[in-house]
Amino acid sequence: MGNTTPGDESTSLRTALLDTGTWPAFARLVEAHNGVWGGCWCMGFHVRLGQGRTSQQNRAEKEQRVRDGHAHAALVFADDDCVGWCQFGTPAELPEIKSRRKYEKELVTPPDWRITCFFTGKGWRGRGVAHAALGAALAGIAHHGGGTVEGYPEETDDRSVSGSFLHTGPMAVFENHGFSRIRPISPHRWVVARDVDPQQQSDDSRSVTPDQ
Repeated sequence: MGNTTPGDESTSLRTALLDTGTWPAFARLVEAHNGVWGGCWCMGFHVRLGQGRTSQQNRAEKEQRVRDGHAHAALVFADDDCVGWCQFGTPAELPEIKSRRKYEKELVTPPDWRITCFFTGKGWRGRGVAHAALGAALAGIAHHGGGTVEGYPEETDDRSVSGSFLHTGPMAVFENHGFSRIRPISPHRWVVARDVDPQQQSDDSRSVTPDQ
């Protein structure tokens, strides 16, 4: 996958799916940010993180899941550098969502896919990385057969929200990609959803005003 999205006047962004070939670039970005979110290595939606798990363990388990085809993400590149990603997967792959108790209490039908996590490297926020990543994730889901896709973004409204609280994604990015609000699961977090047709390429990589 190689969609190209404008970043700013001097930089174009391209996307690729996380696999064994792109793992080294993904790993360099995570290592440059101290393992991301305290050494999570984007494992927090795969398994319940807690005391006793090390950053090295998370790294090894993430890499093994990638090798086994049980971890999915759309990576965003500027030249040869990975500058961000959007994680996606089935509910079986990503069971540990935020506000899970409230979510499951009102759950009627599980989705086919989940969009759970975004990360944008230092210096790249506000340059379209999250938008490009989500578009590529939806294209990846289409490639894998499509279906109902859920996300769990944060509604910022007029609040000032730090990057750590936006790791599930800002609402505007999801709405720009055709997601509809389904129900709230915390004061500012919503379940959003849309359907993706198999092999749908549509306009998911179109240019919009960057939100992250």
